[in-house]
Amino acid sequence: MAEKMKFARWSNDLYTGRRSYPIVQRRRTWFSVAGAFAVAAILILSTKGLVLGIDFRGGTEFTVEGVSSTEQSLGVDAVQSVIPLEEPRVAIVGSNSVRVQTTHLEDSDRLAVEQTLADGYGVDEGQVTSSFIGPTWGQGVSVRALWGVVVFVLATWLFMWIYFRSWRMALAGVVAMMSDLLVAAGLYALVGWEVTASTVIGFLTILGFSLYDKMIVFDKVRENTLQVLDQSRNTYAERANLAVNQTLVRSINTSVVSLLPVSGILFVGAMLLGAGTLRDLSLSLFIGLAVGALSSIFLGPPLDVALREREPRYREHTDRVLAERGALAETEGKEAELAAAAAGRAQLIPGQHRGNAAQPRRKRAR
Repeated sequence: MAEKMKFARWSNDLYTGRRSYPIVQRRRTWFSVAGAFAVAAILILSTKGLVLGIDFRGGTEFTVEGVSSTEQSLGVDAVQSVIPLEEPRVAIVGSNSVRVQTTHLEDSDRLAVEQTLADGYGVDEGQVTSSFIGPTWGQGVSVRALWGVVVFVLATWLFMWIYFRSWRMALAGVVAMMSDLLVAAGLYALVGWEVTASTVIGFLTILGFSLYDKMIVFDKVRENTLQVLDQSRNTYAERANLAVNQTLVRSINTSVVSLLPVSGILFVGAMLLGAGTLRDLSLSLFIGLAVGALSSIFLGPPLDVALREREPRYREHTDRVLAERGALAETEGKEAELAAAAAGRAQLIPGQHRGNAAQPRRKRAR
């Protein structure tokens, strides 16, 4: 109960401004961290690359059901006994099924692989099924997936520009979302899991959640910075930082609530049960939700502030606020010095009177 009260007090202090973290003020640090992650993701993607699934590259896929052993080496040996130079990709599907993917095989080779897979896993030949995906169809899926991301990003940028009436907020939001997608893709390539159609759906879901979280934060920034240039108490950066602190608890709660079910799907459905489709979807969602929540706090609003302060009117307003604040502090300092001096004289004068009055009394006593 005490911890709950402390959290509620902490949340209330953030919203009222009694407690504040200098998130916007330390934007150079966050930009450096985000840049380092982006560079690392680009290096991983350029060197290791994404492992494209059969949906994108095309090929032949075999599914062996009802196996007693799910050892991946059995599938590799079965394929290479027919085609020695082939490097198949073997994955466990569920608790008693195996999926084997190869390049495009002719009918004679496909039938031979089916037979060797059945023999290798000790099942009937009828328990081995195969399907073929042509390279043209795979390329079409890749192009459509890329266009889906491009259209989503452009639509998001246009929507945020119209809603916030600011191209700076729109640009900051889009850059933050693209950083989420880049880091998620880099981590996905680092893990080495295949990129399937489910992965693309997960990436698009990442963008949707990232947009939702950033809309909440930017809406509060807009609310706090209305007519900010018409006053001289706070700068744009200070009011934007207040908005980030006010939405900090909401972002944390939303992210935790979203990550809990995704974690269940990832670690229970994918890791323990071996559901390949769930694994592809949940991993991309898990990475994207975590990164998206961080960028909504540490990248989007600070980038908006950095773009604003490049404009002369915002820069002049910041200089004016700081100058007036400095002049007020100097004036208050002088008034405090005068008050202290007056208080010192007031303490000294009564003492002198008491001393002068004491001498006549001693004379009368004599």
